Amino acid sequence: MRSSRHIDPHQAAEAVAMLVCDVDGTLTDGSLFYDGSGQVGKFFNSQDGLGVKLAQKAGLEVGVISGRGKDGGEQRIRELGVVEFHCGFVRKLPVIEEICKRRGLTLSQIAFIGDDWVDADAMLAVGLPMAVADSQPEILEIASWTSSREGGRGAVREAINFILKAQGKLDKLWEDWLNGL
Repeated sequence: MRSSRHIDPHQAAEAVAMLVCDVDGTLTDGSLFYDGSGQVGKFFNSQDGLGVKLAQKAGLEVGVISGRGKDGGEQRIRELGVVEFHCGFVRKLPVIEEICKRRGLTLSQIAFIGDDWVDADAMLAVGLPMAVADSQPEILEIASWTSSREGGRGAVREAINFILKAQGKLDKLWEDWLNGL
């Protein structure tokens, strides 16, 4: 299942204009809880949230595609100011292709981070396929970069830091952060 192309993650990260994230198992740990009325809830990591805001500040767009329908995650994604939020898509590549078309991007300018089989089509097509540490084995095989953290535990922040560092933007963000305190 491995892509036939070799991707240098550092080089690919330099060209990334948008990071697209899966939700369940990537921005969350994959757990779902149901309240007494049957509403679904999810836990999000605040480090990932700050990472999304920092990425936006540095000019790195962030998009989110969920295989599940609208449920407990939409409010959090909207709070983060993510404009490209799409849910209910098990096949994620057509959504990414549409985003690219509308925004004038190429697939080589997209990084995608995921954890499970529903993410494979996107990962095989984008410029920088990324996976969280506890991804399914087939997804780890496809990934050119893998976090040291598990999904929902700061893995997306780690991916954002990797991209911003490769683009020479991370140190400036940190400096600006310290100067703003």
